[in-house]
Amino acid sequence: MNIISWNVNGIRAAVKKDFFDSIEKLNPDMLCLQETKAQDDETESALSLLKGYHNTYNSADKKGYSGTAILSKPEALSITLDMGIAEHDNEGRIQCAEYTDFYLVNVYVPNSGQQLDRLDYRQKWDADFLKYLKNLEKKKPVIACGDFNVAHRPIDLKNDKSNYNKTAGYTQIEIDGMDNFINSGFVDSWRKLHPEEVAYTYWSYRFKARERNTGWRIDYFLISESLMDKVKSVRIYSNILGSDHCPIGLEIDL
Repeated sequence: MNIISWNVNGIRAAVKKDFFDSIEKLNPDMLCLQETKAQDDETESALSLLKGYHNTYNSADKKGYSGTAILSKPEALSITLDMGIAEHDNEGRIQCAEYTDFYLVNVYVPNSGQQLDRLDYRQKWDADFLKYLKNLEKKKPVIACGDFNVAHRPIDLKNDKSNYNKTAGYTQIEIDGMDNFINSGFVDSWRKLHPEEVAYTYWSYRFKARERNTGWRIDYFLISESLMDKVKSVRIYSNILGSDHCPIGLEIDL
């Protein structure tokens, strides 16, 4: 089973680039998109050329903001949206697709903001999201994928010292949040298989960051420990353009 996760930074913009060619090459069984920046009907229209998938969307109340989509060849047993906590559930950030042997959770974690004005909220969000995942895990294993908006370790961003505790995505509070996921039994599957490899999934559009490979690894497949022996590969497709993030892929025997 091939699962692809991609923050597309606006689905309507992405499909005007090489999006469909890229998806054809990646050939996912399940495709999880984040930051669609569109209402459900707009996302459905933008993706209408993509055939053979069961589609589900979760858009933010605010137009042109946040949003997620799951496209799946196998039909899910059930689909649920959001965490069930009112303060978190108006930005279209979570989808959960239940399959026979696992839950697939597509997530777009809130950014803490340029001035770190949402850092306190982000801390609460991370804690509540971890509880949400652990509650799912009581029933069956979980694959949580998406843009987690944190570089976990110095190896996961180009300029760790100059960004530490100053830049959203690399404050100690956010690092602690990711530590809590790992310490609770979720595995950063890419880092587990590539312990020393430097690779990024996000590059700012500014300062020729992608050209210079001044990037961050903030997109993850966090999976229940019980699934790790079924993982065949985890890939970062840094050569695929069309967004300020690149797709990441999990091949798993399920």
